[in-house]
Amino acid sequence: MRVLGSIAAAIAVLATAGAAAAGPPQTGQSDASFAASFAAKSVRNVSATSQRVSCYRPELAVEWRLGPEQGYLDGGLTPCPGATTGEDLGPYPTQDAAGAANGVFRAKDFSESDIRVDPTNALHLIGQSKWAIDAEGYNHQLGFYESFDGGLTWPVQGHVPGYEGWADVTDPVGAFDPWGNFYSLVLPYQFYYDKFGSKKYDNGSNQTNPTVPAEAVAVAVHPAGSHSARAWISTRGGHLDYLMTAKTANANVPDKQWITADTNPGSSHYGRVYAMWTLFVLNPSVIFESHADARPDGTHSDWSAPQILPTTSGKRWDTYLLPHVAPDGTVWTTTTFNPQQQGFSHADVNLVWSKDGGATWQGPLPVVAGVSVPTYANTTFREGIVNTFAVGKVKVRGAYPLYVSYEDGSSGVSNVYLTASYDQGATWTPPLLVNDNAAPVDELQPNLDAAPNGTVSVAFYDRRLPCPAPGDADFAGSGVAFDPGTAALPGHPFGAANYCVNAAVQFYRADLTPIGKNVRLSAHTWDPQLSAYHPSCFCSSGTFIGDYFGVESAGGFTYTTSVSTFNATGENPFFHQQQVVARVATP
Repeated sequence: MRVLGSIAAAIAVLATAGAAAAGPPQTGQSDASFAASFAAKSVRNVSATSQRVSCYRPELAVEWRLGPEQGYLDGGLTPCPGATTGEDLGPYPTQDAAGAANGVFRAKDFSESDIRVDPTNALHLIGQSKWAIDAEGYNHQLGFYESFDGGLTWPVQGHVPGYEGWADVTDPVGAFDPWGNFYSLVLPYQFYYDKFGSKKYDNGSNQTNPTVPAEAVAVAVHPAGSHSARAWISTRGGHLDYLMTAKTANANVPDKQWITADTNPGSSHYGRVYAMWTLFVLNPSVIFESHADARPDGTHSDWSAPQILPTTSGKRWDTYLLPHVAPDGTVWTTTTFNPQQQGFSHADVNLVWSKDGGATWQGPLPVVAGVSVPTYANTTFREGIVNTFAVGKVKVRGAYPLYVSYEDGSSGVSNVYLTASYDQGATWTPPLLVNDNAAPVDELQPNLDAAPNGTVSVAFYDRRLPCPAPGDADFAGSGVAFDPGTAALPGHPFGAANYCVNAAVQFYRADLTPIGKNVRLSAHTWDPQLSAYHPSCFCSSGTFIGDYFGVESAGGFTYTTSVSTFNATGENPFFHQQQVVARVATP
């Protein structure tokens, strides 16, 4: 169903009122107060990915190395010193002869992340991340790390097996089904390097590995009760568990996949798993959904035929699908209309939904229009997914609330905003400014969660605290002495403002009443330029810390998993991108 004409116009006015509204209801917070909030709120940090040595055999083993003078103390490929994860080191069934002949290398950098809590056991957590053997070459598989004690330790981790025959596997996102089986929706794709080190996708049928499709959307399942890095189900009926495949990697290719599962006992589609992704058809994009019914043993029914989701009439530039299931079984997702005009600089967020288990879809309804997609000052990492979405688990005014947060750069820096709907998307509250920094700096990459008790959390990367300077307690551990600076801010960034990063969170009641002020989630301010991924070419200045990071609340705690390059206790001596899991009590 498409809502047209005057009704849509009226709704749009309500949806976009105050799209870049000023001022959070809570007052501004001093930098000293924000810095002290980590200890004041008893936040706990654990470096998850530094606890084990993970290795795998890549399909493509071409080294691109930058040196210490460029912020890479341990660049390029590192032969495996001895894996401690128990994962399979190959060769793998999906590899061709060339891939099978490659060496085994250590995964060293872990960028972009997701975290989920098992609905059957709130102490059981699984995080996922890009699992890179060569950050400069953006050469990575998808990896996971698993905790059974509420995030204190992460004894099971490694690359997600089954798709090693592709040059890269990407976009960490997963969901637990009602029985504790973990579904990872993966995006394996092929590329090659040109002589300059640029990644290329235009080799048609002459792929790096011609024995597998150029690109795919597929699933791997980590069964409930597993305690092994090898315990994944990636095949079904004797074949890889594909939802969609592509013949080439530079046209008609899937990307930006997301997944959720219905874990609500009262739902008529209890156990259904919903997968969504974008198909980029040359320039325009088409958005798809497919679903299957999970089974207690970790298997599932056939995936439904992919169906196209509704978009604004006559426009196909939608992406960033973020599905969630309400307690009544309604499946909701936002879509982000981000057209090529003006360099993808503006975005509209819309809403679509299904009340019959994905059989039919309704919408779109507008949420917010004219978001100014930000770019970040001083550093070289790109912006991430501009918006995030969550569905409340406790009714407000007779309906399950819908929440959208987004970053907006219209003020000259990136700020984070939050809006809500309490009438199933018909109207939206005026956006609230989430970040409470005193001086204007970039606040970025928000991610939303709604806890079982109704508390809403907006987690985001925060740049209000200056980089450590000589004499500071965190100076040596930060590695800023190895950062040569950027074109925008040349020289070592000692004490630099709007450059180094912390993770932060703001809590709200279900009605968006703020609960206190922004809380610092990082024990240490970290430098995003160190060991940074180069997604297009090691020769380019553009870098990457991820398009998003994970947050989820359960068992009275809110967990995030986010990047840090800090070396706190000697666990990260070369300042690699590690995944640090933060835990804070959910108010």
